[in-house]
Amino acid sequence: MKIKILFSLVYVFTSSILAHAQELYTPRHIKQAYQNETRSLTGAPGAKYWQNRGQYNIQVTVDPETKIVSGKEYIVYENHSPHALRDLVIHFANNVHKPTAARASDVSTDFLTSGLKLKSFKLDGQVYQIDSKDWTTANRVILKKNIDAKSTVKVEMEWEYPLSLSSDREGQIDPGTYYCAYAYPRIAVYDDYNGWDMLEHNGRQEFYHDFNDYQVEIRVPKNYVVWATGSFLNPEEVLQTAIMDRFKKSLNTDEVVQVASLKEMQGQRVTKQQDWNRWKFKADHISDFCFALSNHYVWDASSVQLKTKRVSVQAAYRDGTKDFEQYVDWERYCIDWFSKNWPGVEYPFTTMTAVQGFADMEYPMMVNDSSVPDNFMDARQTVDHEIAHTYFPFYMGTNETRYAFMDEGWATALELLIGIEENGEEAAKQLFKEFRVQGWIQDPATEQDQPLISLSSQLSGKGYGNNAYIKSALSYLALKDYLGDELFKKALHHYMDNWNGKHPTPWDYFYSFNTGAGKNLNWFWNNWYFSNHYIDLKLEKVNQKNKIMTLHIQNVGGFAIPFDVILHYADGQQEKVHFTPQVWEKNQNSIALKLKTKGPVKEVVLDNDIFMDYTGDDNRVRL
Repeated sequence: MKIKILFSLVYVFTSSILAHAQELYTPRHIKQAYQNETRSLTGAPGAKYWQNRGQYNIQVTVDPETKIVSGKEYIVYENHSPHALRDLVIHFANNVHKPTAARASDVSTDFLTSGLKLKSFKLDGQVYQIDSKDWTTANRVILKKNIDAKSTVKVEMEWEYPLSLSSDREGQIDPGTYYCAYAYPRIAVYDDYNGWDMLEHNGRQEFYHDFNDYQVEIRVPKNYVVWATGSFLNPEEVLQTAIMDRFKKSLNTDEVVQVASLKEMQGQRVTKQQDWNRWKFKADHISDFCFALSNHYVWDASSVQLKTKRVSVQAAYRDGTKDFEQYVDWERYCIDWFSKNWPGVEYPFTTMTAVQGFADMEYPMMVNDSSVPDNFMDARQTVDHEIAHTYFPFYMGTNETRYAFMDEGWATALELLIGIEENGEEAAKQLFKEFRVQGWIQDPATEQDQPLISLSSQLSGKGYGNNAYIKSALSYLALKDYLGDELFKKALHHYMDNWNGKHPTPWDYFYSFNTGAGKNLNWFWNNWYFSNHYIDLKLEKVNQKNKIMTLHIQNVGGFAIPFDVILHYADGQQEKVHFTPQVWEKNQNSIALKLKTKGPVKEVVLDNDIFMDYTGDDNRVRL
């Protein structure tokens, strides 16, 4: 009987959600996914959800003399889709360096390279003659034989490409230090709502990858240390004994261990002294693999104990770089704080390594950050943001290329929340407003007010950046204020439980939150995601009769934001009353609020806090 009652309650609630689901604009291909039962209007994966994956075995060589990266890879590709595949799409993002590539911005001559040279390609042992001279970042290979639905094939490739001399997200950081990201050709995502991902990489938008297993062997000359995604499998084969002992010590201590100093690197006392060393790494069910190498970077390491595992934490940097000397401690704090607070999900991987570079960019289990040695608060904000990306997109598998707000917005919101703990609320919020919000809200250009749901791949300039980072972060923080911490975390965890290791769309996020919160939040989604709104409140009129005050507030900009009403009393006292976005649920244009006052009021002020107002001058009334 209890089971029947529970089922009935779930059915009634789900039916209620479904009844309101079409209040949100839904693209035709997402509707088709609902019809195909690969996704559902409760936000959970559908009964027939599927996704493809690969097992990658890669042997790669980096030659610092020639700046050539060469490799062989063997992929077991699993087609879990119900479709026979007539082609394969191969992505190689580093072809963005080719002179003919379509790019989002100007580049220097040093940025340019000849791109990927594909030496061989086989599918199930059958040789394909492919000229990769004209390949772009997304390339279709027409197959001689279909890959059957629910089947597995073996793909083999041999290739090489030159490293860019201009370091961005990858390339040469300095002579002797290289960051090798997107360093291998990969099979693109084939999913249930878009089919093959054929979007070109233009250097601005980020990425969308399957969850794969990786076994990678990286061959480099002696005296080069390698840091990479995943677990380091063979320290005893590539490190000298003293260095290996220190590294192994770091795996079981909270102390920061200097694994290798500059003097040891220069003195050839770090790696084994055979001409070439083979560094081996392994990572399972992860969306990408990258690595870095250097013959002179300092190597620090420690670890942090979480509930179910101990995570290795490392940093590689130029000797004497003041902020990077703090990085291992900052990384440890991040991983622990994110695991226990927001999002409150245990860090899902085995390792985190920070490398000093120029990109301020995240990768699975690694970050490539620039140094800000004279501003530790700024430097720490960067590492907070990049490690927050562990969850979005690397744990959650979102499509960064099309929907950048699904990862950058969360990382930006988490950056603020952890920053409050690190720096105090006032300082963290001031940095957030100055660095994040101010540039958007003070610019009235049309491109600033494009709907959040707009495809990131169709946006450029400020329109891209503000949607991806700022407006989206504010939407998550406004929702947190609306629901309250407990219910917000419940809904967030419901979404993350539904979709970690998979490929959610914005509609999966919307409906997962509806279900997880037990509320129809469609009015909020419409307000924040399907509108041209901005932030601009106006305190139009204030009436006071006896001890009852009525405030008439216009929502000129349109976004449903939280705000405080500050009452300045005639006797010098001050009172603050908080209002959540719930006040806008019924009427998002204007509201009348009634407050009980303690006595005569001389001034009323609306304070939006981090939700900065476009025209703040009309947010106060003197009585």
